[in-house]
Amino acid sequence: QVQLVESGGGLVQPGGSLRLSCAASGSIFRINYMGWHRQAPGKQRELVALISSGGPTTYADSVKGRFTISRDNAKNTVYLQMNSLKPDDKAVYYCTLRILNPSPTRDYWGQGTQVTVSS
Repeated sequence: QVQLVESGGGLVQPGGSLRLSCAASGSIFRINYMGWHRQAPGKQRELVALISSGGPTTYADSVKGRFTISRDNAKNTVYLQMNSLKPDDKAVYYCTLRILNPSPTRDYWGQGTQVTVSS
């Protein structure tokens, strides 16, 4: 069993910053990808950022230049630094984890943390 625990969500003003953290624990041998998705009411869940075990990153166009994802492999922890936050960034943010080997591929999701951007 793998557990993901997010923290760092909250209420911020437009233009403000927030840092999310996610720690993974449990039966983990190797984590291939860690990242963040988000979902707002009435919208589909979308990928925000992804980082591989080797370091390469992927970002949604809407957050490029504002968000930065990083990870500490030794601690099985992923972070999301969010700057210049906009009202459209309001959503529940979910930590995600993918393990490719041994097969089959396994995906895990955190419980989610609420991010609210409002003045």
